Amino acid sequence: MSAKSSVVTSILDQLSALGHKKVVYCSDPDTGLKAIIAIHDTTLGPALGGTRMWNYATETEALEDVLRLSRSMTYKAAITGLNLGGGKAVIIGDSRKGKSEAMMRSFGRFIKNLNGEFITAEDLGTTTRDMEYIGMETKHVTGVPESIGGMGDPSPATAKGIFLGMKACVKEVFGTDTLAGRSVVVQGIGNAGEHLVELLRQENVEVFISDINEERLHQVARKYKAKPVDADKIFGLDVDIYAPCALGATVNDRTIPRMKFAIIAGSANNQLADEQVHGQLLLEKNILFAPDYLINAGGLINCYSELTGFGKKRTMQLTENIYDATRNVIKMSKADKIPTILAANRIVEKRISDIKKIKSSF
Repeated sequence: MSAKSSVVTSILDQLSALGHKKVVYCSDPDTGLKAIIAIHDTTLGPALGGTRMWNYATETEALEDVLRLSRSMTYKAAITGLNLGGGKAVIIGDSRKGKSEAMMRSFGRFIKNLNGEFITAEDLGTTTRDMEYIGMETKHVTGVPESIGGMGDPSPATAKGIFLGMKACVKEVFGTDTLAGRSVVVQGIGNAGEHLVELLRQENVEVFISDINEERLHQVARKYKAKPVDADKIFGLDVDIYAPCALGATVNDRTIPRMKFAIIAGSANNQLADEQVHGQLLLEKNILFAPDYLINAGGLINCYSELTGFGKKRTMQLTENIYDATRNVIKMSKADKIPTILAANRIVEKRISDIKKIKSSF
């Protein structure tokens, strides 16, 4: 077997392993665009997922990320009762200096060619302005600025969902869903992270924050009277809740033994390095994990509302369902003595299976 055919086989094996429907590679040398679109499942509707721009070290790393993220989008849409499938896109490059209108419009052309099977939105490294450029080439985009009829920045809705997921977990662990007097460490204070800090401080929570951007870290600390901490000190903190709001896989073999947290609840995707292994380790250590794709679904709900024409009030009503959905996952986890992530997966897979029986894929 040649090296080239071995690579192709490896990619197809990865698609099969996670149950993906399609992966599209996008290349436009004229604009510098190198992107991958992954469509995981379209049983419930078209695949919706953000476009992330990141300076991946290799194309293999980019593929692994987009495959994991797109699967999470399927599960996120299904568990929150939305009629959407799961997809994701990644653009390989530095969003701070490698991005342009031409690149985004070129990417929009690739999305257009998928004929509505994939709808995108903003994500890490992209903005509502980028979505506006993509929208010049295709209608299959959400998260465009409010000034041109969109719902704008989804991060307030994301933060609200995390906040409600935390409350559901606090109710289970401490007997009341009041957060006042509790302590939380927020790792990563991007848009969603900062909105979460604001909500927590409004409820008189003691908040510790960490971010790789030192200037932003101290700016947010002053603004909300939060306490900055170094990244390497997070997992030694004796606080009630750990809220990972940056990149995934921070809950792993190295960090779990150091944890004193009662609860993990944050906006980052794929927080468990390995769902089976680390979900079980958290269960054995009596740390309650709020499934990330459930409680960070506020942003997806915001995009869904843009597609369906719902207003902000209805968007927040749908986001409030995250509290009850989290309580249901915890209930199943206790009854079946399984990690919360596996309980959430069962709920998702049952819904997709049930709907698959009555309709064909999109």
